[in-house]
Amino acid sequence: MDPPSPIHFHFVIRVKITAESQTPLFHRHSHTMAEDPNSRLKIIAGADSFGCTLKDALVAHLRSLNIDVEDLGTDKYYSVGEEIGRRVSAAASNSTPTPTETRGLVACGTGVGVSIFANKFPGVYAATCLTAGDAQNTRSINNCNVLAVSGMSTSPESAIEILETWLNTPFRSPCPASDAKPWPLEIDSFLDNSISEMSKIGSEAANPSDSCAICCLAKAREFSPIDIMPGGSMKILRETPTSAIVQFKAGSVEPAHHHTFGHDLVVMKGSKRVWNLTKGEKYDLGVGDFLFTPAGDVHRVKYFEDTEFFIKWDGHWDLLLDEDLAAANAAIDKET
Repeated sequence: MDPPSPIHFHFVIRVKITAESQTPLFHRHSHTMAEDPNSRLKIIAGADSFGCTLKDALVAHLRSLNIDVEDLGTDKYYSVGEEIGRRVSAAASNSTPTPTETRGLVACGTGVGVSIFANKFPGVYAATCLTAGDAQNTRSINNCNVLAVSGMSTSPESAIEILETWLNTPFRSPCPASDAKPWPLEIDSFLDNSISEMSKIGSEAANPSDSCAICCLAKAREFSPIDIMPGGSMKILRETPTSAIVQFKAGSVEPAHHHTFGHDLVVMKGSKRVWNLTKGEKYDLGVGDFLFTPAGDVHRVKYFEDTEFFIKWDGHWDLLLDEDLAAANAAIDKET
């Protein structure tokens, strides 16, 4: 029997290669879809009017792969980016373990606008990808969890290739940026540490004292106790005219007293009630509230929580008591 002809042998090999290449990337490498092989994937998708046709094609493809998709439809690009960014951020910051990994898919004319607004939320790493190489790089390097695509520049066929690459590329895996090789140890270590550091960006509200000129003046100075006002302390900022920051602990009471000067104050933290006994008035003050007390007006104060305020007056500091602490507490208890 004659041996198989070279043409027949070549044809068999070609059939095998073609069959492999026609197998969708997601099916061939579905185990790399998420870091945890037991996790499920949910995609939240949305687009503006320039990206909606491409988004619809990608949503249909995702559903054909049995991936859970929540399609938010079409809206302004900044509204879509904001909503999906907010939803992905909330899922990423959830401290309760969940078997579902939530990612986002956004589309607009260029893919840039939607990514800008998605990225305004902590724990969101949105990237505009125009090629499969872009998707592979941003998954490997940035752990990208929101894919942004261009409805004006990307065909549905190219977008599906980008999407499948994004779905199946694990963080820190070989990519075009690493010459398709594993990352060197020092870069791999950097990438590993970057996740915990990146996740903190934007997650903590800025401390108002970092930008408040008055608070910055107070930072490096020591507070001195106000001996005749238990629970109170003061930090002089400037002399003549005098300004200071005053602190009182929750529950503290200033007995009725007066000064030989009028004073302005602004509450920076906490809350307090001031009784102006001379005028027969009372004021409940919270953060940002201002009060001027004229010279000689007798006033009593109760602090409901730890409170801090800025105060300014002309002349030197004085304080003349008009009742003792027991009398002040009795008067306040009687009123309440």
